[in-house]
Amino acid sequence: MTFVQLIECRTSRFDEMNRLLDTWVEETRGRRSATHDLIGKDRSDDAHFVQIVEFPSYEDAMRNSHLPETDRIFQEMAALCDGMPTFTDLEVVRDEQLYAANARRLFELIATEGQLPPLNNVMAEHYHDHDPANEQDTLGLENMRREFEMWRGAFDFAFTVDDQIAQGDRVSTRWTWQGTHRGDFLGIPATGRRVSMTGTTVFRCGEDGKLVEGWWQYDRLGLMAQLGALDALEN
Repeated sequence: MTFVQLIECRTSRFDEMNRLLDTWVEETRGRRSATHDLIGKDRSDDAHFVQIVEFPSYEDAMRNSHLPETDRIFQEMAALCDGMPTFTDLEVVRDEQLYAANARRLFELIATEGQLPPLNNVMAEHYHDHDPANEQDTLGLENMRREFEMWRGAFDFAFTVDDQIAQGDRVSTRWTWQGTHRGDFLGIPATGRRVSMTGTTVFRCGEDGKLVEGWWQYDRLGLMAQLGALDALEN
């Protein structure tokens, strides 16, 4: 789970502190584990600064703090402050960017050529899927793998993410799907046709960012028409 550390201090010597941070970045290049680092200045107090440092996990943050350069630079920085800096350690319990990234990653994974990659990094084991094309909801990660394998066995395909909105624990993705019909699909033998359809999927995410529930809406009737399954009805 993502971990964030807030470091607050008061100083009238920020320029010197900033140069020290540049020194630390250079000396620890390739070894530091922070993924994002920013510093903000209090608009109501020019001497009050807050550094926000993001790590993949608490363990990564501890490895970062144990670098010899980190301890030395921190001591020099503390000497520039009016009092000792304070630290706040935060476990991230909501990250809308992470939720959106995991939704995009799922679309990439299920369209991967060759063997279907593991999905447990983006989907929860107890995932619950709602697809109006299925008579019953699909429950559990392994059942979802079988659902994806059915599509992968029938088509070589790829998704294009056309639009995405994240709010709270929900991510809505509008997508375009394009594929080539290579195998049996719902009793329709392979036609070799290039087909496409559009759809929207809404995912609900857990605190760890994994997808725990999904609702799909897509133009399945249009897909069947492209495969020729409706020709007899039209005639």
